[in-house]
Amino acid sequence: MNIADLRREYTKGGLHRDDLPIDPLELFEKWLRQACDAKLMDPTAMSVATVDERGQPFQRLVLLKHYDQDGFVFYTNLGSRKAQHLAKNNKVSLLFPWHVLERQVHITGEVEPLSPLEVVRYFHSRPKDSQIAAWVSQQSSRISARSMLEAKFMEMKLKFANGEIPLPSFWGGYRVRFDSIEFWQGGAHRLHDRFLFTRMGDGWQIDRLAP
Repeated sequence: MNIADLRREYTKGGLHRDDLPIDPLELFEKWLRQACDAKLMDPTAMSVATVDERGQPFQRLVLLKHYDQDGFVFYTNLGSRKAQHLAKNNKVSLLFPWHVLERQVHITGEVEPLSPLEVVRYFHSRPKDSQIAAWVSQQSSRISARSMLEAKFMEMKLKFANGEIPLPSFWGGYRVRFDSIEFWQGGAHRLHDRFLFTRMGDGWQIDRLAP
């Protein structure tokens, strides 16, 4: 399969400095709302990049569950590979790939664990099967067959058939306190528009980057 000639032109419009708010979160919220209005598949999906102790980068898609001026929030198994990486290096990179809109948003920052109250409140807002699944999977561990997961799921479903499902001690979440946000809008002739917001004290420095 020859993929060298697979390409397309970016034609959905540009991004101009006059379009930029002082606060990057305002533009992020606008773009996210537009991604939702366009009915993109999983508009809150973001790639989370971490680095292990050998300097090897890893990426995976997770769902953004909250955002505000304090940061971007996601949840995970605290025994997962990403959590092990973050325990040793709390720097993280996020990427929202909104391809249909010819947009990307790249975020850098540092994670901090969420409070137990935040975690338990979100956990009990999840569908019951999702709560059960959190008990079943020792995320990132090696398993011999899917049937093991399915059997464990049914076992836990019976165990928690009545009453509230307790929060697993090994399940939690992180807040990414961001120090930079880059907005990327596809442009004609590969002359894409890129603007980088970098935190400077209580404000933001805005720079246009070459495509």
